[in-house]
Order: sequence, then C-alpha cells, then structure tokens
Amino acid sequence: MIHFYHNPRCSKSREALKLLQERSAPLEIVEYLKTPPSIEELQQLCRALGVSPRQMMRSKEDDYVRLHLDDVSLEDKHLLQAIHNHPQLLERPIALLGDRAVIGRPPERVLSLL
Repeated sequence: MIHFYHNPRCSKSREALKLLQERSAPLEIVEYLKTPPSIEELQQLCRALGVSPRQMMRSKEDDYVRLHLDDVSLEDKHLLQAIHNHPQLLERPIALLGDRAVIGRPPERVLSLL
C-alpha cells in the first residue's frame, strides 16, 4: 500500500495521484493539511526519503520565513515540530511504500515505487 501525502489544491500532487491511479496502485491517500503527520511519521518520511527535515520543507512558504526556519542552528526536532504544527511546510506530494519514499517533483517520480 502506497501512502500518498496529498494536497488536492496542488497540480503536481493531482498529477502524481492520477499517474498512480491509472496504474491501479494500491493507495492510502493522506490529506496531510487536514490530518498532519505525527512527529514519528515525519521521522519515518525523512528516513525513507534519505533526507533531513529541512530538505523536505517548502522553503518558499510564508511560514518558513515567518518562523525563521532558515536558521541553520535549529535542530531537526524543531523542524519536525514546525512541519507538524504547520503541515503546509511539507513538500508535496510524497509517496511512501514500506521503507522507500519519493517526492513527486516531477510527478513521474512516484512511478519509481511501482
């Protein structure tokens, strides 16, 4: 089952979802803006993506700037808490299958999980 972290208002997220649905991939769609991932889920995403919390954040979001998340002295736990509290900071879309994940930019990247 692919856990698909989805924002229906995002065109890239809609495109990636459509690609997976066209291939009948088993999906659990997670509308992360409505149901923010827990800190543990965010840690799992970091491990599966092979990135730091900062690398899975949308640095152009207003909250990123307003919360001074560009401060390199911030620890990962602070960044994870920021993503949990402000889920719009999470890069999108993200597809997770087991211990592997990809950020769907471009959307076709999600197909590498199939």
